[in-house]
Amino acid sequence: MSWKGSWKEDVETVLERDPAAHSYKEALLFSPGLHAILLHRFSHNAYLKGNLTIARMINYLARFITGADIHPGATIGKGFFIDHATGVVIGETSVIGENVSVFQGVTLGGVSAERGRKRHPTIGDNVVIGAHAVILGDIHIGENTRIGAGSVVIKDVPPNSTVVGIPGKVVRRDGLPVKVDMRHDQLPDPFLDAFSDMSHHMVELERRIKELEDQLAKQK
Repeated sequence: MSWKGSWKEDVETVLERDPAAHSYKEALLFSPGLHAILLHRFSHNAYLKGNLTIARMINYLARFITGADIHPGATIGKGFFIDHATGVVIGETSVIGENVSVFQGVTLGGVSAERGRKRHPTIGDNVVIGAHAVILGDIHIGENTRIGAGSVVIKDVPPNSTVVGIPGKVVRRDGLPVKVDMRHDQLPDPFLDAFSDMSHHMVELERRIKELEDQLAKQK
């Protein structure tokens, strides 16, 4: 899967998903995430042609300008969106599908130093990855999945899932979204759910104890 679109599509993606971009000109001039993606398109083309030095030079320049480090070898589909760009790291053998959105500080990292093998994640279509989430190793994130901010994912994730926590756990599996859902803050909290369940059981236990005490008082 390789991107064969135009830079205009990348600009339109920013206008669609970033409410801070009020015009085509503003998105093109002042979106570091867009700049990181456009520069990666150039570096990736050079990488595929075997011009590794040029590819890495463009990559180094992009990192200096935007704060995002996207290896020229990474394969990225159309509709890719990076919000803010600062601290984003995408490794050499990463594969990113279409209409994927990532926020600042996201890492698609490897866990092996072995050359010549896939070391980084594959991200399916329509995935949203929250700020500072870390996805490690040659794993697959299924399409239409949301990765919560700060999560650390080290295992495959099935499609249509919501993942939170360290290590990341699937806490919800929904149907297909009708559009890209950027609300990476509105995720379930398994700890809060467990605490709520425990509180409910305590209230019920206290109610039953009170009923038993009332019955004993009546018997006296």
